[in-house]
Amino acid sequence: MAPSRPGSRILYAGSSSGSGRNYFRREGKAATSLLAMVGFALEAQKRLAADITRVLSLYGFIADAYIIEFFTDNLWGSLPPSWQAALADLQPPQLAALLLENRHAREEEARYSSVWPLSLLAFKASVDTLAFPRRPSGWAGKSKEAGRPEEFQDNQCQSSRLPPLFRKHVKPKKQHEIRRLGQGHLSRFLAFGLGLSVTAIEGDPRLVAQAAKFDQELVQALRKEGAKQGGQVPSGISLEGPRHVAGWVDPGAPWTEFWQLLQHPEVEERSPAVDGGSLGTAGVDPGGEELPGPPGCGANSAPACHTPRGRQLLLTGLHACGDLSVALLRHFARCPHVAGITSVACCYMKLTTAEAPVPPGPGPPPCPAEPGYPLSAWVSALPGHRLSYKAREGACHALEDYAQRLKGHSAALRTHCFRAALETVIRAADPAKKRLGVQTIAKAHQLTFGEYARLGLERVGLDPRTRLEPGPLQALLAQEGKVVAFFSLALLLAPLVETLLLLDRMIFLQEEGFHCQLLPLFDPAFSPRNLVLVAAKTPLGSALLDVAAED
Repeated sequence: MAPSRPGSRILYAGSSSGSGRNYFRREGKAATSLLAMVGFALEAQKRLAADITRVLSLYGFIADAYIIEFFTDNLWGSLPPSWQAALADLQPPQLAALLLENRHAREEEARYSSVWPLSLLAFKASVDTLAFPRRPSGWAGKSKEAGRPEEFQDNQCQSSRLPPLFRKHVKPKKQHEIRRLGQGHLSRFLAFGLGLSVTAIEGDPRLVAQAAKFDQELVQALRKEGAKQGGQVPSGISLEGPRHVAGWVDPGAPWTEFWQLLQHPEVEERSPAVDGGSLGTAGVDPGGEELPGPPGCGANSAPACHTPRGRQLLLTGLHACGDLSVALLRHFARCPHVAGITSVACCYMKLTTAEAPVPPGPGPPPCPAEPGYPLSAWVSALPGHRLSYKAREGACHALEDYAQRLKGHSAALRTHCFRAALETVIRAADPAKKRLGVQTIAKAHQLTFGEYARLGLERVGLDPRTRLEPGPLQALLAQEGKVVAFFSLALLLAPLVETLLLLDRMIFLQEEGFHCQLLPLFDPAFSPRNLVLVAAKTPLGSALLDVAAED
């Protein structure tokens, strides 16, 4: 239960029935959560989406707030007085244990130093209950040091579970994702490592050239390895690399244009791979069966689309940015020869909406006819379904990483307070300047505020010699703990916003008549955007349950 604003008596008990719902069983091993999600029925998904919008209607002002306006807009004063009293004096490790984690009460930092208001307790309980579980199979107890999975225990930079030939030029985080999802470098692994026929699409020609170079290096390494083994390529490895298409995927274009992009040989490079934010297609053999397409996408209603050698296609997008993830889902739904899709989204703030049909970033103007959010008819009809840019940007934050900073009482925690105090200086110098992009100042937490302010003022075109009033500024900087507490509240809501965004996509696919599941596949402490949406045009059956047993 929680008031939406100070003084309000509006309460929330977890569901429209008033009984509260435990959507996901979280006790025991991580596989329990996976089993619960695989058996997650459409009607339950719709109820969950409705419940989330109710919670966000009460607490959305926290997710919508910009932490740099903590002082200028009195964000602390927007919280109920009872919340302020409970949170004001908590140390960072206590915030981690009591807000962002579910720690055992026997641990010192998880003990309440005061009696919390019921509304604050219910706020946390509601978010914990309604957000998708983020722990993948085998996650519990696997992260050993600094959030790194067990596969990096012996070498922090090299996964022990990915063949050495596929680790070159690949950062540890991406190694973990490639092994678990199994783009950039994912395309290379699918082609060379698994022997699949792969086409990768990338809009930046520089990355195309770089990827082709990396592929050639891999081919040379494979041949050297084969020479050592009497001319035999290592078992299970193919010398056939991915086909690359350099081109821009317009999220507003019909699937036929996407298909034509795959067919043009003049824009292709052999053996390409591209970095994150890319997408790929892999040929899959459906056993000779013709998979049914969605209504309206048959031979009589759309141009024919022919796959290489008559095979079906699997679309993959590993951290495809903004509307690119949405475009993949629409192409899956509308192209009759795309059999399945695996989608890992990112950059939710770059999604188009009815209120903001043109997202930030490079590329040609998108078609505003179909926004990236919401996709489903169900979520579109829910009162309060709209998500602000700030709420969607917050859903991209790394909750587990911030919790680690809190637990370690990191000096970097003061950066948000520095930036909020700087905002008061900027507006005092020029009231027309608001929410300016100061960008990251290297090692800001190691600077005095005066040093930080001079660098920040210079970046926004103001005189770095502007006089700083030490008395008022010290009073602001003394409230660092409150800034950290408010940001922690906003971060607690981040998984709830992400859950609604992904629920919208799941419901959309099922409204179109397809089958889908959502899997927490990556270690969230290592790869924050770790929820993988898997969909197919035939029943998924029990295949995904095997992931629960994978080690």
